[in-house]
Amino acid sequence: MSAFVQYLISGIAVGCGFALLAGGLVTIHRVTRVVNFAQGMFAVVGGMTAGSLLARGLPHGAAEAAAVAVTGAVGLAVGLAATGRRGTDARAALIVTLGVGFLAYAVEIMIWGDGPRSHEGIGGAVTLAGAHIQKQSFLVIGVTAAVFALLALFFGRTYLGKALSACASNPYAARAVGIDVVRMGLVAFALGGALGGIAGVLLVPLQPVSYDSDVLLITNGFAAAVLGGLDRPGVALAGALTLGVAEAMVAGYGEASYQTVVALGLMLAIMTWRASRRSALQEEAAR
Repeated sequence: MSAFVQYLISGIAVGCGFALLAGGLVTIHRVTRVVNFAQGMFAVVGGMTAGSLLARGLPHGAAEAAAVAVTGAVGLAVGLAATGRRGTDARAALIVTLGVGFLAYAVEIMIWGDGPRSHEGIGGAVTLAGAHIQKQSFLVIGVTAAVFALLALFFGRTYLGKALSACASNPYAARAVGIDVVRMGLVAFALGGALGGIAGVLLVPLQPVSYDSDVLLITNGFAAAVLGGLDRPGVALAGALTLGVAEAMVAGYGEASYQTVVALGLMLAIMTWRASRRSALQEEAAR
């Protein structure tokens, strides 16, 4: 029983990190229709930046906040490269984000090297049902819950959030009422960068990252986002938690090397189901 509880809580914590990445993917895709393949890179940069700042003596809280600000700026830069010009095709922008992700490898190796890096989070553990759970796991869960609650308030109560939602619902109508769709796309990229950075600073104390960890992160984040059709953050959150728990159970009771297979298998099954469902609806509409 204690092992099950430990796997469950750790899976939920890791799933929360996936949810933050998925939330960034959904935010960017809803506004720009671009699948940002550099999203995993934001988490790597955020986690490594926080570690570097902590090593230089910056206290916890300030170091993590500065790292998130850096990733927000990096997200804005990626947005400028991918969608900064009006009329940029979503497929061309997708290729740009993929290229930026590969370019980031070289930059990250130059700055932090090619070895795994980590830093300390909240020290200590608590005992729950006989299982020893790191306090950092509860921090990840709490921060993620707060972030998604704030995102709901942001999109539902603020002018900027409503402008982003308008661009997501109907960019042509948004442009007609004076909303700068390109600028809103850049805001979405900056927000996606910040969400990725939050995921990085929270997860790195639980699992070290290296320059190529973005592949695993984006795979899991994209799998969770696909559950919501890349446009529903709430469903993406549920999918990410399910994915995190499933991977923790597979690693705990089976082989850790099969964790990625869980994400890829789930993503493939959902995409196949969605494609078949779409074909069925089109055939029904044609009759």
